[in-house]
Amino acid sequence: MRYFLELSFLGTNYHGWQRQQNAHAVQHEIENALKILFSKETETTGCGRTDTGVHARKFFAHFDSDIVLEENFIYQLNSLLPRDISIINIHSVKEDAHARFDATSRTYEYIIVKRKDALLYGLSFQFEYPIDIDRINRFAKTFLGQHDFASFSKSRTQVKTTICNVTEAVWKEEEHKLIFTITADRFLRNMVRAIVGTLLEAGEGKLSEDDFKAIFESKNRSEAGMSVPACGLYLCDVKYPYLK
Repeated sequence: MRYFLELSFLGTNYHGWQRQQNAHAVQHEIENALKILFSKETETTGCGRTDTGVHARKFFAHFDSDIVLEENFIYQLNSLLPRDISIINIHSVKEDAHARFDATSRTYEYIIVKRKDALLYGLSFQFEYPIDIDRINRFAKTFLGQHDFASFSKSRTQVKTTICNVTEAVWKEEEHKLIFTITADRFLRNMVRAIVGTLLEAGEGKLSEDDFKAIFESKNRSEAGMSVPACGLYLCDVKYPYLK
């Protein structure tokens, strides 16, 4: 039987989701807990990779088990996990369901605080320079649709294509916070952080519309803006055709 774990995690203490040698990852914690419950190694497959320090409000991972799960399985699993990883739900799915390849869209948020905020320390990016939100929303519309995002991708990544279809890219202001929401069918490594950094430069008036067009056409990461810190980035949602 195949199951989807629905979880959230605070990424501060982890080198992302993906297990790797000589680094602490969320996947390690999940698989170690499953090993205790099932008394055997249980491999998980996540809905994607997250960079070091990136958080997730909703993340999915699938695993297979011949054991019928007990009603208190979520409680048991949570009791074995550290405080910064929480199992939200578990879904029984078809045998060939895939947490990564079946996802139809992913949504990220990036949180910026315009002044020092002790309660959001380590959970946001403090950026106190004046930003024209109407201007950055106008520039954000440039990302909508299907485009080649090579200029906003970490270099030397092994992907078949750098084309993504963005369906939402919008900023909103809440008191002293700026929140950027972006939804797409897929994301490249470092893509959201590079987009946010470039939009901030546009919001400061450092980039013109012609500059933005040139960045896209260059397909060169060095032409785009800075990569903002990982601490402000959250994976917020992942959609599947068979999950509501």
